[in-house]
Amino acid sequence: MAAVNAPSADLDAARLLAAYDDQLRTDAETPSALAVTRLGPLRLVTFSGGRGFVTYQDLGGADAATIRGFVASALAHFRDDAQITRVEWKTRGHDVAPGLHEALVDHGFVPEEPESIMIGEAGALVADVPLPDGVTLRRVTAEADVRAMSAMADEVFGDDPATSGHADAILRRQERDPEMELWVAEADEQVISAGRLEPVPGTEFAGLWGGSTRPEWRRRGVYRALTAARARSALARGKTYLQSDSTEFSRPILERSGLIKVSTTTPYEWRR
Repeated sequence: MAAVNAPSADLDAARLLAAYDDQLRTDAETPSALAVTRLGPLRLVTFSGGRGFVTYQDLGGADAATIRGFVASALAHFRDDAQITRVEWKTRGHDVAPGLHEALVDHGFVPEEPESIMIGEAGALVADVPLPDGVTLRRVTAEADVRAMSAMADEVFGDDPATSGHADAILRRQERDPEMELWVAEADEQVISAGRLEPVPGTEFAGLWGGSTRPEWRRRGVYRALTAARARSALARGKTYLQSDSTEFSRPILERSGLIKVSTTTPYEWRR
């Protein structure tokens, strides 16, 4: 019989979500920003490559008319910068945001697929996961390895490695943020799975990002082993929690590893 005072899954999810809102929905969310402009509760962020980004900790109880004004003003801010070619507005399913969807769509933002906000204690993800014969894991830093990792991810997600620019972006990130870790699984000298660990300075969190696995290697424990390796590294860096925005493919893997779905996030994108 479970102990009477054992915390429920709902209470645990609420505790993790509160930590997420308090620690990650700040400037810690955008460490590679070129510029950040405040607009009421909003943070209007400019990234390299002509990317704009809108985020916030909450909307301060704003009503639908006020929120519509936020959307119009934020878009005007980015329109005024000719270098900005696209803008992402990051929404969260647990926010109180009356009329936000309608305001975004009316201003030309297109909703993308929702993702699950997954959080768990790093210690719960550390496990000895058996790997298929011939598969090895390692952390990579050399440019050739980073490009091989990125090319695999591009192929998995249907992008052209020759034109996506993802490898160059990761290499630039690596220069600015040496704490970021890149992990790969390999077989026959080929990258078959990969993912990043991004410790968030000043918080108890590290992020699990960029997860991808070649289709023929899925459901064989490879990505789960990569997750466990990154969890060990996060613990060694003094981090308590791991967080990821997960597709419906990776969510069950992370749930089996010990992460909990605490909310959802849906990006809305505007393009010039």
